[in-house]
Amino acid sequence: MIRSAPRLPRWLAGTLLLPLAACGGGASSEPEPERNAVAAAPTSTPVASPSPAPAKTGGRSEPVSILSCSADRGDAAARKLVKICTSVSPATHPPCNAVNSCAMIEDEIARSCALMGDDAAGTPGCEVDPKSDAAAADVVRRYYAAINAHDYSTAWIQWGQDGRPGQRFADFQKGFSHTRATSVTIGRMAPSEGAAGSVYATVPVTVDAQLDNGRQQRFVGQYVVRRVNDVPGASADQLRWHIDSATLKPAAG
Repeated sequence: MIRSAPRLPRWLAGTLLLPLAACGGGASSEPEPERNAVAAAPTSTPVASPSPAPAKTGGRSEPVSILSCSADRGDAAARKLVKICTSVSPATHPPCNAVNSCAMIEDEIARSCALMGDDAAGTPGCEVDPKSDAAAADVVRRYYAAINAHDYSTAWIQWGQDGRPGQRFADFQKGFSHTRATSVTIGRMAPSEGAAGSVYATVPVTVDAQLDNGRQQRFVGQYVVRRVNDVPGASADQLRWHIDSATLKPAAG
């Protein structure tokens, strides 16, 4: 009997660079792959997309509420994070609230520290240098923390303020409709490298996911994270690390 190739989860669509080998049939309840699941990571100019909705996320059966920071990490840890966020954010109405996802609060902290430039080094709450490789790795951690909290708006902007190149936010969000939970383990990073006015950091990852049918999946690969290298006239968003591309494949065994 000839077995069909396994179906890919929608949240991986567009991130795979290598073709997958046939290794067994997928259950009919698994999410359908998008047409270009096995394709190069996008490098095209971003298409215009609607602003992400911050409150509820659409699953295929019923809306899924964003996991609050308090529910995710506990009240004490959430309060500590909110306090840091409030102390560093220059925004009039910052998202420093424990009802938001921890990823959203951490993103505001990272954004605020990056805006400080050299002053960030002496600011409590900005212990991670916004230009460092550690800050690059934090972008990937924050990306998966946001996905795990169903906060797809925050996950979306880890690709930059315009989101993932070549994809609409609605399609990005829909790609996670069967994903119940995710987590990421960061591997050992090589030092970042500069090229053509930008700095690139390669972040090795192992990603674990659980689908809404209970199936566990593991993927390995890497994210390339980029920032502009202090080019005169660069915006604050360009000077921040953001995801540039991703290459993932199912883990062996």
